[in-house]
Amino acid sequence: MNIFIVGGAGYIGSHMVKRLGQLGCAVTTLDNLSSGHRDAVLCGEFLHGDLADTALLANLLQPGRFDAVMHFASFIQVGESVQQPAKYYANNVTNTLHLLDAMRAAGVQRFIFSSTAATFGEPQYTPIDERHPQAPINPYGRSKLMIEQVLEDYDRAYGLKSVCLRYFNAAGADPQGELGERHDPETHLIPLVLQAASGRRADIAVFGRDYDTPDGTCIRDYIHINDLCEAHWLALQSLMQGAGSQRYNLGNGAGFSVQEVIEAAQRVTGKPIAVRDAPRRDGDPARLVADATLARQQLGWAPQFPDLETIVAHAWGWEQKTSGGKP
Repeated sequence: MNIFIVGGAGYIGSHMVKRLGQLGCAVTTLDNLSSGHRDAVLCGEFLHGDLADTALLANLLQPGRFDAVMHFASFIQVGESVQQPAKYYANNVTNTLHLLDAMRAAGVQRFIFSSTAATFGEPQYTPIDERHPQAPINPYGRSKLMIEQVLEDYDRAYGLKSVCLRYFNAAGADPQGELGERHDPETHLIPLVLQAASGRRADIAVFGRDYDTPDGTCIRDYIHINDLCEAHWLALQSLMQGAGSQRYNLGNGAGFSVQEVIEAAQRVTGKPIAVRDAPRRDGDPARLVADATLARQQLGWAPQFPDLETIVAHAWGWEQKTSGGKP
């Protein structure tokens, strides 16, 4: 198969490029490198460009060239989206429309979209299944929901088939140590905790210890990056086999608290981790856990790395590599 990946130099996209290469697919990656890294694209053809460049898209998406498109090229910082909504709507919505229109012109009818648990907003119940109301509370979540709705309309009007994969908390790193998280600034808990363990960060802030959870800290559903890639591969296969459009929540179904993550990191690294208590952040629900039953039933997907310590251990190998230490 010939797959076009936008945002393939980022955290999730680069792991997907590697996985598709291992599976024998021909991969073409387009990335503007605003947050991705050229050296993270380990196989296939790489093109430095932007989804805002409609002429480039028209030139790349020629009829018969690609079997499917995977879209990872979104801005993802919730706080920034509140401060700069125009940036998020321009990239996450307008630029995605450019991509979809180029696909239509080329007759490419299969699309896999990286969506997010942020489309649900404040949870009304957990674990969160696909029937949960979608009421995002920030521009990032709204931008993703808008594209989910666009894709429903494009399916009805143009026959474009899509799978939206709603991630909860992507985590971990390539078990072979070739890839990992390189966000700047880093906002994800596990790499932040491990930076404190390696000495790159003085401490880790715990935002609130008075939540209605067993230890008082927030609970989140962490899913290994390779398990996310496997879900994309299974979704691609389903579209290639003629399945219709679908939406899936992706998570382990078993959340871990902030305190549990810190304790797991201390066990894995064997290092003390300085902790600083801080006030709650606005908009942080006590629990965000996915019900991935539908993906298990329809795609045959099952996480291969559900254990928190394994997820942390793979991330620690990457942190040691990038911080100059030895795994």
